[in-house]
Amino acid sequence: MHEPQLLIVDDEKAILHMLTTILKKEAFSFIDTAGTAEEALALCQTKRYDLILLDVMLPNRSGFEICPLIRETTDAPIFFLTARSTDLDKLSGFALGADDYITKPFNPLEVVARIKAHLRRHTGKITNTSKTFYQFEPLHVNTLSGEVTVKGRTVELPAQVYQLLLFFCKHPNQLFSKNQLYEKVWGEEFLGEDNTVMVHIRKLREKIEDNPSKPRHIITVRGLGYKFVPDGGSHEHP
Repeated sequence: MHEPQLLIVDDEKAILHMLTTILKKEAFSFIDTAGTAEEALALCQTKRYDLILLDVMLPNRSGFEICPLIRETTDAPIFFLTARSTDLDKLSGFALGADDYITKPFNPLEVVARIKAHLRRHTGKITNTSKTFYQFEPLHVNTLSGEVTVKGRTVELPAQVYQLLLFFCKHPNQLFSKNQLYEKVWGEEFLGEDNTVMVHIRKLREKIEDNPSKPRHIITVRGLGYKFVPDGGSHEHP
């Protein structure tokens, strides 16, 4: 199956990094980025994209200005990213050929869900390594909506805690060290003593375990790391 090609255009490097990291964790492998209108136009002239995220407030030329030029080369869905949320701004964006309008600050998981939905409707192209639903009774995870339920009750997870849970769901019963989790979930090199993983493990247990002090699913294997045990067997824990 054809892997979707994505282009993200934004002059804020932090947003480019955040979206790229999360999309890659969702198994999107082919992602280009551009920080200016000129870079975006040049890429659209040389490559064919399946979906484009386009910031409105770019240096020199706005996303509104270049959207019609991009439309000359592709009919791919275009999502505007902007801090401006007035009805007039949205209507202007849609009139120029945009398919969706995302207001900053945004939930990156919602952006991923919208991307997947548009890709399915527009081309039927969706990365074939991305599963959309995980069911480990009583835990259900819907990656399209970002919704997590435990015993039928919706639980709200911060973005990084959700990413940690999703990683565990993709690798049940596999042991990962703290270093491996940090690098695979946070996308950064582990640089030594850092409580980030432990803090997020604790937050995740508080959301999905009956008794977070005696976890049955997010298990600590002393001296080695953590693993997700769907059947909730009896294991060590801190």
